[in-house]
Amino acid sequence: MGLTIEEIENINPVAELDYQGTRLRFSSPNRMTLWRAQSLMTKEPDTLEWINGFSSDDVMLDIGANVGMYTIVAAKVYGVKVFAFEPESSNFALLNKNIFINNLQGVAKAFPVAVAEKSGFGDLNLSQFKPGGSCHNFGEAIDFKHEPFNASYVQGAYSTTIDDLINMQAIPMPQHIKIDVDGIEEKVIAGGKETLKRTELKSVLIEINTNLAPHREIVQYMLDEGFTYSDVQVNKYLRKEGAFEGVGNYIFYR
Repeated sequence: MGLTIEEIENINPVAELDYQGTRLRFSSPNRMTLWRAQSLMTKEPDTLEWINGFSSDDVMLDIGANVGMYTIVAAKVYGVKVFAFEPESSNFALLNKNIFINNLQGVAKAFPVAVAEKSGFGDLNLSQFKPGGSCHNFGEAIDFKHEPFNASYVQGAYSTTIDDLINMQAIPMPQHIKIDVDGIEEKVIAGGKETLKRTELKSVLIEINTNLAPHREIVQYMLDEGFTYSDVQVNKYLRKEGAFEGVGNYIFYR
C-alpha cells in the first residue's frame, strides 16, 4: 500500500551531530547530503581549523556554499555573521532549510547567486542534478580540471562579483572569505580585486588546483597583495591521490 500525501510530507530526514559542544542539524534527503553531514569533521579539517579562529563579531562570505556545512558551523558554533552564495537550485533550497532548522535567521543569509568575474545572467552547468551535488560551473561547461564536460542540466543563473556586493552595500565588508567553486576560483578573484586590497579583510580560504596555471597565479597574486600562507598547512591537506590529486585549500592571512 502506498504512502498518503500526508505521510510523504512528514518524511523529513535530518542528520544531527555535536560539534564543539553545539548541536548542529542538517537536512539529509539523500545519500549525498547525509554523507556531507557525517563527514563534516573529516572532509576538510583545515576549513574547520580556519573557522575556529574567527571572532563572534566577524563577517564571513561563503562563496560556493553548497548546502551550507561551513555556513552553519561558523554561524551557530561561533556566532559569525555569514553571507552564503549558492546558485544551484536544489542546494540553495537545502542551504536555506539548514539555516532555518538551526534557528540562524538574522545570523546567516543565503543568496541564489553565482560569484564570478562580472555581473550578469548566464548558464549554470550542472554535473549532476541532485541535492548536495558539486562540480558545477557558471558560464562554461568545464570541470575543476578546466576540461569540457557534458552538463546533466543547464540552469539559468545570475552572477555578481565580490566588489559589486561590497560597493552596492548588499553585504558588509567581510573579515573572512571562503572561495570553493570547483575550478573557476580565478574568476572570483578577478571580480574581487578591490576588496582584496582592503585591510579589513583578515583571511581568505581558496580551493586551489595546483595542476592549473591560472590557480598557481592566484597564489602569487595573493602574495603580491600582502597575504601569507603556510606551506605546512597546504602540504598537510593537499590531496595526494585520486581524482582530486593536487587540489587543496590555501588559507591566506593578512
